[in-house]
Amino acid sequence: MASASAAMIGSDSIETPAYRDLVNEKLVLWHFIFSLTFLIVAMLAWWFFSLQLLQAYPFAGIEHLSPGRWRMIHTNGVAYGFIANAFLGALHWAIPRLTLQKVASKALSWFIFFAWQFVVLATVVGLILGKAQAVEWGETPIFIDPLAVAGLILVAINFMVPILRSEGPMYVTLWYFIAGLVWTILVYAMGNYLPQFFVGGAASGALIGLFIHDLVGLFVTPLGWGLMYYFVPIILKKPIWSHGLSLVGFWGLAFFYPLNGIHHFLYSPIPMFLQYGAIISTIAVELVVTTVIINFFATIRHRGDMLRTNMPIRWFYIGMVFYFTTCLQCAMQVTLTFQKIIHFTDWVVGHSHLVMFGVFGFWIMGFMTHLFPRLLGAKGWYRPAWNEWHFWLMGMSMLVMFFDLVFAGLVQGFMWRDLASWESTTVASGPFWFIRTLSGVGMLVGMGFFLANIVMTSVHRRTIEPSGQPAGEQSGGQSLATA
Repeated sequence: MASASAAMIGSDSIETPAYRDLVNEKLVLWHFIFSLTFLIVAMLAWWFFSLQLLQAYPFAGIEHLSPGRWRMIHTNGVAYGFIANAFLGALHWAIPRLTLQKVASKALSWFIFFAWQFVVLATVVGLILGKAQAVEWGETPIFIDPLAVAGLILVAINFMVPILRSEGPMYVTLWYFIAGLVWTILVYAMGNYLPQFFVGGAASGALIGLFIHDLVGLFVTPLGWGLMYYFVPIILKKPIWSHGLSLVGFWGLAFFYPLNGIHHFLYSPIPMFLQYGAIISTIAVELVVTTVIINFFATIRHRGDMLRTNMPIRWFYIGMVFYFTTCLQCAMQVTLTFQKIIHFTDWVVGHSHLVMFGVFGFWIMGFMTHLFPRLLGAKGWYRPAWNEWHFWLMGMSMLVMFFDLVFAGLVQGFMWRDLASWESTTVASGPFWFIRTLSGVGMLVGMGFFLANIVMTSVHRRTIEPSGQPAGEQSGGQSLATA
């Protein structure tokens, strides 16, 4: 298993017509466009849901627009509309360039694209109509599940063919992609079929816990880290620091992450040996993640200027810091002592938002910032400064929301421990919920800058000139020399 390097076969700097023909750039672009579209819908759903806690919900009394349904649209829209679409686009970019092989079928790629948008839209409609399953993160209606599993199998076939045909070295990136493609099928089927039809009671709760965490650890995480092993070396123009640590990171993820999920149900009727196993494996994951973080920060050694001059690198590394933070937080909060305070509080909400959006959402913003000018046929971004506004508004709003919810969770937990009345805890939570809603405004404004920049870059793509900064180190990461 070889580590990815910009000097190797996957380098974006190879510009021969035959090489560029490997990638269907139009398909990548449309996956990104729909990813951002679903993100905006999911963010608005979350923002409207937050207004309920402030007693300012604008659609009160309308059954099909009830806050509970908006909440499910938010979570499913982020997971399957935003993240999955972005990853599908990025995989269509990275895998052909790493393997020097086209995907199995261009027609299949387009079929998957349209089928995936149908699945996400049908899920939204089903949730609005109240057809959700009683599975957290698996609320997709029963009639959608067979289509989703079939789609995931087709995705795996489409991408596994070029990987198996490849005659070059097997990069770390490809190992993560193979694992993610196989695991996702199994995880989705487990979470959406077994608790619903075959297993009940506490055993069903254990499976739902495994599904919740495996959706993050065996779908989003391997694909996300795999893309980091691809994009970071290419933009930095240097190989990953340690091949050995990349092995530790991959196999540690494979061994420990599948065991984590039951830590969502500590102090439940699930047998204690399973709860203890989840606690130990969760703490072990933090040690594994530490090796990955060390590997990437050692890689950027002597190139720290890129954190200032290259926007995609900044997105990537801030996301890595957030990833380490969430795993460290998780290692603490899964202990039985800590759970007595933070269980069922807003602490957990802050944690989940930091990992799903502060980590993987930031990584997605990074490689979108890197690729969009190229996909639009422009030499650079229309306004690189707008990318700065996007980064700072999103980053600061994310931090505000995270710390706000962490402190809210501590207040709630200690008040519950001291047997305060429920009404008094909601009153105490009010200011925190108000700040959370304001942080959502900051995120929406930040996304507005990014979307406006994409539109204006497309409109003015023929007249945009590079900023004159060194190739590959422009503020928006927009140089075609490394795109």
